[in-house]
Amino acid sequence: MSYFLSVGMPLVRVQPAIAAEPSVLGVVKSQENTAQWQGITERLQAAKVAYCVIDLENVRNVTDLSALPVVFLPNIATISPTQAIALEEWISQGGKVIASGPVGNMSQPGVRQLLRSLLGAYWGFEMNQPSQVQPLRINTQNWVRQPGLAGTIHGGVVIPASLTSKPAAIWQSKDTPSAVVTTERSTVLGWQWGTDTAAPVAMDSAWLRAAVSRYVPLSNAPTPTPKNCNGSAVAISPPTPTAIAPPPQATVTRQAEPIERIAPRGLLAPDSNNRMTNVEAIALQQELQNLIGRFESAQLAANAQNGIKANSTVESTAVAQALIEAKAIAKIIPQLVQQGNYIAARNQWLKAQQILWQNYPSRPLAQPEIRAMWLDRGSIVRAGSEQGLAKIFDQLAAAGINTVFFETVNAGYPIYQSAVAPQQNPLIRGWDPLASAVKLAKARDMELHAWVWVFAAGNQRHNTIVNLSVNYPGPLIAANPDWASYDNQGSMFPPGQGKPFLDPANPEVRSYLLRLFEEIVSRYQVDGLQLDYIRYPFQDPGAERTYGYGKAARQKFQQLTGVDPVQISPRQPDLWQKWTQFRTQQVDSFVTEVSQHLRRKHPQLILSAAVFPLAEHERIQKLQQHWEVWASRGDVDMIVPMTYALDTYRFQRLAQPWITSNKLGSTLLLPGIRLLDLPVSTAVDQIQLARDLPVSGYSLFAVENLSDELQRLFQQTQGNIQAPVPYRQPFQTATARYNSLQQEWNFLAANNQLRLQGRSLSLFNVQVADVENALKQLAAEPSLNRLTVARAALTNFQLQFRSWIRPYALENPYQAKVWENRLATIERLLNYGETVVLKREVAPVAHRE
Repeated sequence: MSYFLSVGMPLVRVQPAIAAEPSVLGVVKSQENTAQWQGITERLQAAKVAYCVIDLENVRNVTDLSALPVVFLPNIATISPTQAIALEEWISQGGKVIASGPVGNMSQPGVRQLLRSLLGAYWGFEMNQPSQVQPLRINTQNWVRQPGLAGTIHGGVVIPASLTSKPAAIWQSKDTPSAVVTTERSTVLGWQWGTDTAAPVAMDSAWLRAAVSRYVPLSNAPTPTPKNCNGSAVAISPPTPTAIAPPPQATVTRQAEPIERIAPRGLLAPDSNNRMTNVEAIALQQELQNLIGRFESAQLAANAQNGIKANSTVESTAVAQALIEAKAIAKIIPQLVQQGNYIAARNQWLKAQQILWQNYPSRPLAQPEIRAMWLDRGSIVRAGSEQGLAKIFDQLAAAGINTVFFETVNAGYPIYQSAVAPQQNPLIRGWDPLASAVKLAKARDMELHAWVWVFAAGNQRHNTIVNLSVNYPGPLIAANPDWASYDNQGSMFPPGQGKPFLDPANPEVRSYLLRLFEEIVSRYQVDGLQLDYIRYPFQDPGAERTYGYGKAARQKFQQLTGVDPVQISPRQPDLWQKWTQFRTQQVDSFVTEVSQHLRRKHPQLILSAAVFPLAEHERIQKLQQHWEVWASRGDVDMIVPMTYALDTYRFQRLAQPWITSNKLGSTLLLPGIRLLDLPVSTAVDQIQLARDLPVSGYSLFAVENLSDELQRLFQQTQGNIQAPVPYRQPFQTATARYNSLQQEWNFLAANNQLRLQGRSLSLFNVQVADVENALKQLAAEPSLNRLTVARAALTNFQLQFRSWIRPYALENPYQAKVWENRLATIERLLNYGETVVLKREVAPVAHRE
């Protein structure tokens, strides 16, 4: 059946799916390697590998790749965000990649970062002269034992980028850098494969054949005449009508996905031999100083909480020495840059990072905070039973996690047997994971929040797991075709994204979702509900890639304006603004509807939303997600921006604008940290930054990426800490967090480190005690009068704090700012408490009986 519709005019053209090709390798051709194509073709023929050709310009979706087990990217330096997302989706479905040369190095920063994650390696820099490549014939790299792989090649250094990356060959030159790097899903060759100036035909063909044989068996039959294989991926599904994608736009370079903002450019650029400007050098130095500050902040918290007797420098000898070395490195970085020694500057930064990490405290140091983690569908399915799920909850409880976002609705499927939804997730059999999760969380004194996909109604990745057609739109749209939304070309699946969306303007969709959420909250008595995919899919109006043309949306907008939205474009600014506002309002009004409906019956329910941290205007244009409105109206208790980044510098750049925003009312902000491909040291550093900023905690994505090393560190630093949860007991949390500050000030004062003396110290102690008493009285018996007193005491203290602490701040500016941030967090908790404790009809309680 076809899922496409028309309101007064046809929206799509349809054609049968193309038959699959017998090829085992898809070779990507682009404008960049066209001049090399003769040499590439010659080597492909010599390798005797059955292949077909993929025109990169036509890659817009995972379905352009997914019939092929292996894809080869020879010397392609420019990849668009859309193409990178398609590649990511394809790899997640089991695809393998071979790449050569400076792959992706001319792409946008976010794309470069994504490719590093996908490939596990990147081209560092070109070598000055040809070198001997030496395969590493070790047990983990048996595939390089084949003949013909050793020889002289003119190439470049390949930099491993993940813990699972392993060198398969090295250059026999100084420091023996990597020439070939592999992961389970990728092989990266450190030369421009297919060019006579890099390597001879025999060596190139031998390396390609060996690399392909890692993933698929090969015969010695002659290579058949190649064909163009773009589009062959539709053969994996039955021959159903499929929308023809629009021809490539002339403005393709403008199709920047939000991934570019999700992973903005970092300080340690992939090309480590690149020139560094003075501004970059200063930023690198400043970020190292911030890293040192975070390290010292963690040490102080650990020492104060554990009552450690400090020596004259407060830290132990090893910690003190680490700080001396790191601070010395921070001073020499600008000098190295001035000398043009950019590699040394970056390496010294990494050395300082390693020195500090080796001395990171392994004692309790966490303050009262939200420590949340998303428990994903895959981990739930693998658990297989309540007994298996109990092991996960034991692990999370030991790690100090107090809030679990439990994936309850995914791709249109609830994880339980629903009386509202058409079908339970077919991967769940014989048990009720949500009922088990609520029981297990309650027994461990943890909060369980149901995490639900709202408007995303299917998932091509999920389809492949359950052996459905890749173009199956999910159970909701399959049963209710009029509920679907479409892009401006009539496709239900946004290009490169793999998830069809419901039409938020459809009253039946809204009614269904409200009934589903009510069922979850009432039947299972969850502590909270988290809204995910509460938006439209990614769009790029500048390239005329837009979405939201469902039947109901078109009809409603036409009734309001007299114009069918498919007939307008961003080149008509007045009408286009109305269309953007219309779609944004559909999402905004639904969030309000959910909030009002559920809170009437369940006033203790905590509502949160997982959102994208794009700039407000850009987000409205590309996603129609205006979460500042939901926060300022009080529709949600928590905003959880997905501030995912592979280093702390970028994490702070993403989180800082929202942490300091004055548009969120009393709503709490909880930055998200993605653990996938994130080194443990960086994950811990990002958590420490969250603790040093004016926020009430953090959320980790996801359980399936929680490593044993991180688990052990969590057990040491934040496990077994009994403390109130900020969103549930804001006044008690404010009091406890203030006590943590007092511990640090008392610790430093006892060791003559606070730099306060005489009358200043006396006044400081009096004011500290005033705030403490006011907060304790408020926590013990909340009232508007006691809140007023506590606010006045805190405000008075904040006004004088900077002048009191100035002598200390001259030597420790970072820590002084941290204390100001923590006082600001207490102020925000008082504002939140006023809303949820004093102004709602029924005050939330810490735990259900």
